[in-house]
Amino acid sequence: MVGSVAAAVVVFDFDRTIIDDDSDRWIVAEMGLTHLFNQLRQTMPWTSLMDRIMEELHSNGITTDHIAECLKRVPLHAPVVSAIKSARALGCDLRIISDANLFSIRTILEHHGLLGCFSQINTNPAFVDKEGRLRITPFHDSTLSPHPCPLCPSNMCKGLVIDQIRGSLAENERIFIYIGDGTGDYCPTLKLKGGDFVMPRKNYPLWNRIHSDPKLVAAEVHDWSSGEELENILLNLINKLATPPQMVKDTHSFPCRLPML
Repeated sequence: MVGSVAAAVVVFDFDRTIIDDDSDRWIVAEMGLTHLFNQLRQTMPWTSLMDRIMEELHSNGITTDHIAECLKRVPLHAPVVSAIKSARALGCDLRIISDANLFSIRTILEHHGLLGCFSQINTNPAFVDKEGRLRITPFHDSTLSPHPCPLCPSNMCKGLVIDQIRGSLAENERIFIYIGDGTGDYCPTLKLKGGDFVMPRKNYPLWNRIHSDPKLVAAEVHDWSSGEELENILLNLINKLATPPQMVKDTHSFPCRLPML
């Protein structure tokens, strides 16, 4: 299906990629728990730490509605919103793989009218217990089904998720575009094939890892810094995939334009 926009699976990280901040740290800072967070940071895994933060918020009378209102203030820039909506309208299959949590991601996406753009959200589960407290649990339960990846934290191997997505697709040849910024995005980047694309945020950990040894990455690399660059690069790649190769060759000197819907 190369040459068809429907072949493209666009996978986004969430923190510092879709939103221009870290959703967990945003809650910690906005709710005044930075001191407790720093005290506990080296004593437990990240997901357990955020579950403990939610316990503290609940004990202080902070409800899930308060947390949701806090999350709605996280910066999500207009060009990123536009990029997501445009990619979906052009027929791409949009997915998220994130080490945040489902409550935060759903709350923010819903607030910006983006939740329906994504066919799948892979992240740490979240639920409200009978006491009304928000609970955060690991995507991979290390006690029941530990993953063997040495590159990833115990709660989530994003590379394993990429393998699962690719294996679940009916078509054998699907083009992936992966957009991320962090160290945890390096493993899935290594899972990409020739013909795939990776979009690392410039001067962030993923970009640094890729540029430390570029030959390890089979995918074509396109870096970005701002929401405007993310939008332009992503839509140009989608346009490239939607355009027959000969036409790309014949019109290479002209600016990229989106195909008519």
